[in-house]
Amino acid sequence: MNVPKSEWPSSLDDKELEELDIYLRRHGGEGDLMLDGVHGLLSAVAVGPLEIKPEEWLHEVLHDAFDDENEGNRVLELLAKLNDSITAELDVDAYEPILGEIDTEEGPMLSAAGWCEGFSRGIDMRATLWEARLAEDPDLMQLLGPVMALAVDEGVLQADAEFEKLSDEEYDECLGQLPEVLNAVREYWQGKQPTEDEIKAMVAPRPEDDGHPPRQRSGHWVH
Repeated sequence: MNVPKSEWPSSLDDKELEELDIYLRRHGGEGDLMLDGVHGLLSAVAVGPLEIKPEEWLHEVLHDAFDDENEGNRVLELLAKLNDSITAELDVDAYEPILGEIDTEEGPMLSAAGWCEGFSRGIDMRATLWEARLAEDPDLMQLLGPVMALAVDEGVLQADAEFEKLSDEEYDECLGQLPEVLNAVREYWQGKQPTEDEIKAMVAPRPEDDGHPPRQRSGHWVH
C-alpha cells in the first residue's frame, strides 16, 4: 500500500531524534543500545511472535534513574512515539531503519551494526520461540536472510562458516529489503502463531549450551 508522504504517520522529526540520541549517549554504558540499536530492538518487538509490553523492553533501553520528572516524561514520550511509529510506518510502506555512523580510514560511513544488534536483542526477548521456529521452519530463516547477512557482515552474529564481506551494492540491497523483510516476518507470525507447546517451552529452564548462535556485542557507534 503506497500512501502519499503527506499522509504518513507522525514519526519523530529530526530534532526529536537528536534529543533522544543525546540522552541515550549521555546515559549509555559499554554495550548499551544507542538510538540505532533501540530502533532495531523495537522493530523486532513490532514484528515478533508475542506482544512485548513497554515495561519489559524499557529495561533493555534505560539503565539510569532520570535526573528529574520532566526529563523522564520527555524521554518516555519520545520512546513511545518511536515505538508506535514502527508499525504505523510498516503499514504504509514508510519504514526506514535508523542507522549509525562509524569512523573508518576513508571517513564516516553509515552502519547497520547497531540496528542489527538491537534487532538481535529484540529476538532474545522471546528467544525460545524464535529459535524453535527457526530450527523447524526454513521459511522463517529465509525471510530473515537480509537481516542475517547484515548481522554476520557486521560481526553481530558469528556464522559457522566463513563468508565474504558484502560488497557495497550487496550491503545497500540488504538495507533496502529491510522494510519488506519486517512486513513478511510480521505476516509470518500472524499466520503461524506460537503453539501452546512453544509457549510452555518459554518458561522451561534452558540448558547452558543451547546452541544459540554466538554473538559479538557491538561497540560504541557514532551517529
